[in-house]
Amino acid sequence: MALVPYEETAGMGLQRFHKPLATFSFANHRIQIQQDWKQLGVAAVVWDAAVVLSTYLEMGAVELRGCSAVELGAGTGLVGIVAALLGAHVTITDRKVALEFLKSNVQANLPPHIQPKAVVKELTWGQNLGSFSPGEFDLILGADIIYLEETFTDLLRTLEHLCSNHSVILLACRIRYERDHNFLAMLERQFTVSKVHYDPEKDVHIYKAQKRNLREDL
Repeated sequence: MALVPYEETAGMGLQRFHKPLATFSFANHRIQIQQDWKQLGVAAVVWDAAVVLSTYLEMGAVELRGCSAVELGAGTGLVGIVAALLGAHVTITDRKVALEFLKSNVQANLPPHIQPKAVVKELTWGQNLGSFSPGEFDLILGADIIYLEETFTDLLRTLEHLCSNHSVILLACRIRYERDHNFLAMLERQFTVSKVHYDPEKDVHIYKAQKRNLREDL
């Protein structure tokens, strides 16, 4: 799943998305992300939520060394790249149409000795879950993947499939519309949810979710 464009003021807000490269510094590495708005649109640019989530990971909020992680709707792959640089074994996923572009960014930004820790794999929410083992991942990451209401049920089904009782989900997003609140309400019916970080400059929230303990529902 790709990302959604923000209703930013025309001109200055969108100019950065038309630049061919977006450069960042994470995990003591210079990361250069290729962007291709004309060919792939919103799936091929770096959104603020990905930057905030990458920063949160770099802060050491979760233990990444040896962790099995998956990024959903990866787009350019920034979050997955940062997670791999910080020691996680990461499966970086998106729809088939975005995979070649995603692979090029991952390969260009991971040193050869880290590349085996990052796998790019197709995942269309709710459709090809059979290629992933139930409860396969310790950490599920998503940046700006909450925006199309018709995908919410498939996204929740995907989260449910990928999570074990010990998995942690981290979702970075802006909360702007009623549908955003609706998704959080749906998430809270299946998971224990808490807000763990807020970036006031970029207006991005990070939510942590885990499968409900049966005792909580008694």
